[in-house]
Amino acid sequence: MTGALDGTAVIVTGATGGIGAAVARLVAADGAAVHAVDLDPGRLDDLVADLPGAGHRAVPADLRDLRSHEVLLDGVRAAGRPLTGLAHLAAVLRRRHRLEDVTEDDWDLQIDTNLKATFFLNRAVGLFLAGQGRGGSIVNLSSQGWWTGGLGGSVVYNAAKGAVVSMTRGLARTLAADRVRVNTVAPGFIDTAMMRGGLSEEALAASVAQVPLGRLGTPEEVADAVAYLLRPGAAYVTGATLNVSGGQLMY
Repeated sequence: MTGALDGTAVIVTGATGGIGAAVARLVAADGAAVHAVDLDPGRLDDLVADLPGAGHRAVPADLRDLRSHEVLLDGVRAAGRPLTGLAHLAAVLRRRHRLEDVTEDDWDLQIDTNLKATFFLNRAVGLFLAGQGRGGSIVNLSSQGWWTGGLGGSVVYNAAKGAVVSMTRGLARTLAADRVRVNTVAPGFIDTAMMRGGLSEEALAASVAQVPLGRLGTPEEVADAVAYLLRPGAAYVTGATLNVSGGQLMY
């Protein structure tokens, strides 16, 4: 345990996913109380029970429902520890390998989850952090596809992720006066259920072949980048997009 976040609280959304669970474990090891947000109450309870430290809380919520954002923050207030950050990792990918197969429902699901919910939750948390007078950190999850446009039937997903990068920069400028930092982590090909979903072994191997370091990344490697941006050591970093892609994306 580093103790870098001792005495504080961090919200982690998408907390039962591969990257989300790794982030939750790491910030808990840093001393934070984790408000773990996801859809499945059972999986959330299992995650929270395994986290090191104390004060953790499972929050089942569909973040597309904007009313859930205030319910979440009401729970943070009631728990007592000052909020120091948000790791917003909740996302959904619905692959459609042919453009003509993309439906309006596909679009709405991915844009509402990956962009609309991101903006409104960032706004709610950013204003909450500003109101505490302590500053804080918001970390959004994008994708290497924000730059490349995406592969493997993920055009709509990456349209949203590109918007998240632009939105993060705007929020970083807007909230800077209140010492609220807003950054993005952009993973490449990470070994998660989302990455493997809907891809054949051949397609997966072709994806890995594009990575100069020659392998899939791990959720823990992305979690390290997220945790860095949440910690006080990143106090002079805002509006940044931290690329964690094994060299697949270089800029």
